[in-house]
Amino acid sequence: MTFKPARLLIALIAVVAAPAFAQNIAVVNGKAIPTSRVDAVVKQVVAQGQQPDSPQLRELIKKDLIGREVMMQEAEKQGFGKDATVKTQLENARQAIIINALVADFVKKNPVKDADIKAEYDKFTAQAGDKEFHVRHILVETEAEANAVIAKLKGGAKFEELAKTSKDTGSASNGGDLDWATPSSFPKAFSDAFVALAKGQVTEKAVQTPNGFHVIKVDDIRPAKLPTLEEVKPQIAEALTQKKLQAFQEEMVKKAKVQ
Repeated sequence: MTFKPARLLIALIAVVAAPAFAQNIAVVNGKAIPTSRVDAVVKQVVAQGQQPDSPQLRELIKKDLIGREVMMQEAEKQGFGKDATVKTQLENARQAIIINALVADFVKKNPVKDADIKAEYDKFTAQAGDKEFHVRHILVETEAEANAVIAKLKGGAKFEELAKTSKDTGSASNGGDLDWATPSSFPKAFSDAFVALAKGQVTEKAVQTPNGFHVIKVDDIRPAKLPTLEEVKPQIAEALTQKKLQAFQEEMVKKAKVQ
């Protein structure tokens, strides 16, 4: 079969035009919406595990992008693109996008090492200790009040009853109960006082913290139920990453000329 000149011309035009047409999913009032925008949204949706790539998903995204383009054109027509508040929001969004790209690149080039995560976990377990304490306390304003509470306890008063007058309203209603916790969960002066106690004992002296004076009782003691390294590895990795980013930012601020 041979092409007639007219047919050949039509075929050549089709070959040349097809790639350009394929680059756009639609043209709205003369404004093209490139296929790459659909691809980008599809990639994001699939990465987030919301749903797999499919013709139906692409058609939904296409309709959404067309709708957005129509709204955008109308907004521009009404002058919102020149609005001062909108311009500020656009600049903030621009900064966030560019900074996020910088952060992603930094994290990729400066990954947290498994050895660093293990070292941080070991530090955590050492600080937490190998025991958990079920603690109660009574918080009062002055040392004299605390000593009066201790005297009443020695006289046979019940700790749970006296705790109803505690300044710590969160625990006063349930006998001063602070539940099970490791010593690292409390201020050092507070934890130093109760780790020296045996089960059932009460502090002999008032314990002072920035909140006031405490009388502390240890209800029970048990081996600490600390999370395993694998359980907290993501959280530790995230914390170390944030620490790296903070140091990176601080270093950039030091080098910057800030007037």
